[in-house]
Amino acid sequence: MTARECVVVVGAGVSGLTTAVVLAEAGASVRVIAGQVPGATSLAAGAMWGPYLVEPKDKVDRWGQRSLEIFRELAEDQATGVRLTSGIEASRTAEAAPDWATALPGFRPCEPAELPTGFTAGYRFTVPLIDMPVYLDYLLRRLRDAGGAVERRQLATLADAGPTSVIVNCAGLGARDLVPDPELRPIRGQHVVVTNPGLTEFFSEDTGPSPDLLCFYPHGDTVVLGGTAIEGEADLSTDAKAAAAILARCAEVEPRLAKARVLEHRIGARPTRTRVRVEEEQWEDGTVVVHNCGHGGAGVTLSWGCAEEARALLFVK
Repeated sequence: MTARECVVVVGAGVSGLTTAVVLAEAGASVRVIAGQVPGATSLAAGAMWGPYLVEPKDKVDRWGQRSLEIFRELAEDQATGVRLTSGIEASRTAEAAPDWATALPGFRPCEPAELPTGFTAGYRFTVPLIDMPVYLDYLLRRLRDAGGAVERRQLATLADAGPTSVIVNCAGLGARDLVPDPELRPIRGQHVVVTNPGLTEFFSEDTGPSPDLLCFYPHGDTVVLGGTAIEGEADLSTDAKAAAAILARCAEVEPRLAKARVLEHRIGARPTRTRVRVEEEQWEDGTVVVHNCGHGGAGVTLSWGCAEEARALLFVK
C-alpha cells in the first residue's frame, strides 16, 4: 500500500479510531464504518493504562509501552481527557506487583497504614487515566482534522465495507460474525459513574480472574466505579444487582463514595481472544485485510502500539 490509497477501518471503538488516526496522519485516505460511533464498549471503559491479562506477552509489552509513551504526551493537553494520576493497586493475598507497574513513575510498596482494611499488600505508582467519552471525542476530531471520514452503517460481513482494496478490521466483538472469527468471545463489563466526593487518586484491587472487580478512577467532577468481568456474557443492559454490589465494594474501601450520586451506568462486552490478533491476510480478490482485534480489557492500553503495527503491515517501506 502507498500513501493516499483508500483504507476502510471497520469499527469506531478506541482501536478503530486510533488506527484510523494513525493511518490518516500517515497520508492514507481513511473512512471509518461502524454501526455506533464511538463504540459502546470503549465508552464504557474506566480507563487506566495497564497491560492486564492479555497475550502474547512479548508483543503486548511492546504495544503497551508504545501506547504509554503517547498517553504521557497526550496528558500534557487537558482537552484529550488523559491525565497522569497517582494511586494504589492493592491485593488481599500479598501478590507481587506486576512487572509493568514496577517501571512506572513513583512506584513503591505501600506502607501498611496506606492500605484499606483487609488488604495485605499494595503498590503506589503514577499512570495515565483516560476519561473515555472525552478521549473518544478527541480521537474523532483528530481523525477529521487529518481528512478522515466516518460513516454510520451496520455491516453484515466484512466484505460489505467495500469497494476498497484495503480493510482494517477493528470491529471488536462484531468481528466474531463479520470475519468470521470464532475465537472471539465476550467478557461483560459494567461500571457505575458517580459524582466525585473529592477523590484525586485511583484505587484498584488485583482480583485476578474473579468476575467481581474493585476499582475507582476519578475524572474531575465524576468517578468511574468498577466493576465486573463476566465470561461469555454480551448483554449490554444494566444489571441493578451488579451495580449495587459495585457501589458497596467501592464504598467499603472509600467511605466517601457511599453518598455519591449515581449519574449513569456504562456496560460493554470486552472482545477477547486467547491472543490479541494483529496480522495481515489477503483475500482471493486481492483485498488486503489487516486484523486488529481481540484486546480484551486492554484495548485502551494497547491502542497506539497496535495501531502503529497495523500501519507497518500496510505501508510500503
